[in-house]
Amino acid sequence: MRTRITLACTDCKRRNYDTTKDKKTHPERMETKKYCPFCKAHTLHKETK
Repeated sequence: MRTRITLACTDCKRRNYDTTKDKKTHPERMETKKYCPFCKAHTLHKETK
């Protein structure tokens, strides 16, 4: 079953992206480099609660 998660920028702490992930295959928190429109750069985004 896929669960809905929110990704937040590590620089400005804004929640920019909503996506889904499979908790069975990826139980750890997700981290990915994505574009932040507020920072105007590609930054690391982490999964939030």
